Amino acid sequence: MRTVTIYDTTLRDGEQMPGISFPKSYKIQIAKQLDKLGVDVIEAGFPAATQGEFEAVREIANLGLNARVSGLARLVNEDIDRTIQADVDMVHIFISTSKIQIEHTVKKSREEIVEMAVEGVEYIKSHGVECMFSAMDATRTEVEYLKTIYKAVEDAGVDIVNVPDTVGIATPFSMYGLISELKKVLEVPVDVHCHNDLGLAVANTYAAVKAGADQVQVTINGIGERAGNASLADVVILIKAVEGLETNIKTEYLVETARLIERLTGIKLPPNTPIVGDNAFSHESGIHAHGVLSEATTFEPGIVTPEMVGHRRKIVVGKHAGRHQIKKLLEDAGYAVSDDVLTKIVDKVKELGDKGKKITDLDVITLAEVLMGEVKKEERVIQLDEATVITGNRITPTAVINADVNGERKITSAIGVGPVDAALRAVAELVGKQIRITEFRMDAITGGSDALAEVYVTVEDEEGRSFTSRGAGADIVMASVDAVINAVNYLMKMRSR
Repeated sequence: MRTVTIYDTTLRDGEQMPGISFPKSYKIQIAKQLDKLGVDVIEAGFPAATQGEFEAVREIANLGLNARVSGLARLVNEDIDRTIQADVDMVHIFISTSKIQIEHTVKKSREEIVEMAVEGVEYIKSHGVECMFSAMDATRTEVEYLKTIYKAVEDAGVDIVNVPDTVGIATPFSMYGLISELKKVLEVPVDVHCHNDLGLAVANTYAAVKAGADQVQVTINGIGERAGNASLADVVILIKAVEGLETNIKTEYLVETARLIERLTGIKLPPNTPIVGDNAFSHESGIHAHGVLSEATTFEPGIVTPEMVGHRRKIVVGKHAGRHQIKKLLEDAGYAVSDDVLTKIVDKVKELGDKGKKITDLDVITLAEVLMGEVKKEERVIQLDEATVITGNRITPTAVINADVNGERKITSAIGVGPVDAALRAVAELVGKQIRITEFRMDAITGGSDALAEVYVTVEDEEGRSFTSRGAGADIVMASVDAVINAVNYLMKMRSR
């Protein structure tokens, strides 16, 4: 079985995304997660760029990871030396080869560029280190010249050549043709690096693999220069699930890794992001939900499951919801409703949806209780007595929650990046680590400094059960606490049934 190796450049090209700058502690944390994920090569950075970058790359190189560690260097000995001094396994060198970049940036003859590339490879190999060579802007370079320079570095002892679509100009058809041509003349492995300027980075990477590429360069969540790079999750699933080839990626950690990068960059993925997005395995449409509840593959690809990538399947309530999913939600929460009551609930949910309202699980439960005339407040697992939050300049936001949990008095405390985060963590501590908050959203209902805020939260347990609730008020911290406690109460009830 053919295996395609994964070269992750989140820490180098990913960090070149405007607005992102990883401190060393973040780089080390990400490198460890990439190693856990099963990445074959981690491009840890550009050691010659800054002293901090050098130290981060060197520390990652000495972590004892299973993944090999690579560093980027310009084709000058000072850069190469600095990269080798960072203890990397591989030095990745590059030089422009397209007509436009040669004329405006390199300003050397084509023969001189080939000579420089060969000398760079030979210099690196003389130090006993692996070498990757990139012909920058390869997809705008004449194919015959690409063959010439790649053959020259192959003869010089390069370990792998990279074909970068530097400005994201390629299409799947042109990429397939280019890699096919290069594979005819090269014996060393061929790698590809695709940018997403035209939204084709994943498709181009996949086309390159179809044409015989041995390695792909990717980033977590597709972060990177301009419109970003090919997303690791998308590429790996295409390679494995669609093409039937092997990688060393442990796909069950894909969502976990994506969320880590979201948290460390502050860049939230759109919910409709393939594979790792919040909605990747969520269903609202009544027709879809009914089918999925009976057999998941009726309205999911089948070749990739939520469990395969570390995700959870969600049946979401909205104006497109049908009777089956609403009935299932109520049954899971312990409510047996008649057909007449169910019809009224479904009609009300659709009415609210038509008005642009976001319908939560708690809204459906409340409708059921009102229509059935049985409000079960006495079944609340958590009764909040007091919540105190301390925050301010040079004070770590800290929350203390005093509550009754199943008849037992509990006081919990937690710190967070802000008062809301601290409060939510303290609430989660009330019922243990098995409950986690997977989604948090806040909207202002009114304007002004005393604006009312509406908070939506989703909590999930270790078995994948989730519940969505809302809270509202002028105090956003207390609105958040109320929303989480409401959600946790019903989730705990569902767990006990």
